[in-house]
Order: sequence, then structure tokens, then C-alpha cells
Amino acid sequence: MEDIWQSAMDHAVAVARKAGQVVREAAGVVRADAVMVKSSPIDLVTQTDQQVEKLIIGALKSQFPTHCFIGEESVSAGDDCSLTCAPTWIIDPIDGTTNFVHTFPFVAVSIGFAVDKQVEFGVVYSCLRDEMFTARRGKGAFCDGRPLRVSPRKDIRQAVVATEFGSNRDAAALDKIFASLRRVVDIPVHGVRGAGSAAINMCLVASGCVEAYYEIGIHVWDVAAGSLIVSEAGGVLMDVQGGPLDLMSRRVLATNNRNIAERLVREIDAFSVRRDDDHASS
Repeated sequence: MEDIWQSAMDHAVAVARKAGQVVREAAGVVRADAVMVKSSPIDLVTQTDQQVEKLIIGALKSQFPTHCFIGEESVSAGDDCSLTCAPTWIIDPIDGTTNFVHTFPFVAVSIGFAVDKQVEFGVVYSCLRDEMFTARRGKGAFCDGRPLRVSPRKDIRQAVVATEFGSNRDAAALDKIFASLRRVVDIPVHGVRGAGSAAINMCLVASGCVEAYYEIGIHVWDVAAGSLIVSEAGGVLMDVQGGPLDLMSRRVLATNNRNIAERLVREIDAFSVRRDDDHASS
């Protein structure tokens, strides 16, 4: 079975590179009339998102026709979003669509692969920066073949924390998001950053560039691949309230060590959002 999954991972890397080339060629030439909205006026999708997802799923299905698929654009169109024990590909064709529209350089193709509801490998290709992040369960995490390791910093007051505001503009949610941000800044930490892509934020944790990343409102396709990259680089994953990470909960906390994770849990004003497996699309 191990050889089968290694072959699948190699294929995923090749597919991610091909998809990334499409993204790069389209970046900067997206017409205004090609940008559409989904759940809110700032939850964007483009024709390139849809084109790239079709490319990825088509290339994977040709090799693995019996596998299951969860893709961001497919779910938005009404496909099921349930993670079963069956081999399942979890795909975000363009993580950071707003970045893509504005040519902000953090845009990723994210492909995770899960069996028995556990991610076995993850591929995150930072298209515009041409960086390939990969991880295989028990085999480590890498960027362009170079091993990744989380930051050794243990004092949260020396940490850089990544977070995002998401696409939810509900007033109550925003109040909690900004209350959390204020409390984190007041620790004080060295700084707060955000790449605009959950997958890349997680790769920044794995690379040791930031000590932590948290967000409420992301989706399983945003974090499936990145979650394994973090854990294989020595990081810690949990829910924003301190329990185990649930990929379908739309809440994530990824850190370089447990002490920083537990401190951030005390500062985050957590709230619940509708789970990915509660409905076909958000």
C-alpha cells in the first residue's frame, strides 16, 4: 500500500505544478467580469478557479477513478462535502483567490489525500513564488526537497502570529475576531501577519517563519494538505478552543509547540461556524 500512496503523491505533485502554471499564466490578466462572488461580496471565485479544479480532478480521476473527491468549486456547485474512510482527495484549486485577483504573490494550489479520515500526504504549491511544499505521514515535510522544521522559539512574546479576517462580515463574528486580535497583540507578540492563504500560512508555520497561525471560517480544502505539512515539520495542531483538530469544523490553530498553542487558546475569543459536512456549500 505504501508504494501505491507514494505513486499517488508523485502524481499529485506533477498535477499541482501543471495547475500552478495555469494559475501563473492567468494572474494579472483576470478581467473584472470574470470575477464572481459566492457567500459574500468579498468571497471571490474566478473562471480560473473552476478551470484549475477541473484540470486537477480530471488528472487525478484518470489515475484513481474509484477515489472520492472534495473540491472547493465542486462543493460550491452542490457536490457532497463529507469525509469518509474511503481514499479521498481534498482540493483547493486556488487558495488565495483574492490574492490571485490582485496579484498579491501568495497563491497556492492545495491537494490533500486522506484515508480513514487521516491525511496521508499533502501538497501545497505556491504558484507565483514557485515553491513546492510536500509532506507524507511519518516521512517529514519539505520545500523543494529541503527539510522543513518549525521555529524553536518557546516564548510567545517573541512570536509572530499569522491570522486572517476571512469572508464573514457578520458583526458578531467580526467583534470576536477583533477582540482576539487585540488580546494577541496585547500579550505582546512580536507581530501579526497574514499571507491571505490558509495553506501558505500553514507552510509558514512549518518553515519556521511564523510561530503560529489561527483562523475561524476556513474550510477543509484550505487546511487538509497544510495540516500534515505542519505536523510533519514538528508542529502542533488543535482546535482554537484546545481540543483536537477537526478538519470539518472550519477552525484551526497551528503552532510550533504546545506551550504557544495553549497560550493562544486562552486569548482567542472562539465562536462556531457551520461545519463543512453539515451542508454542500457555505
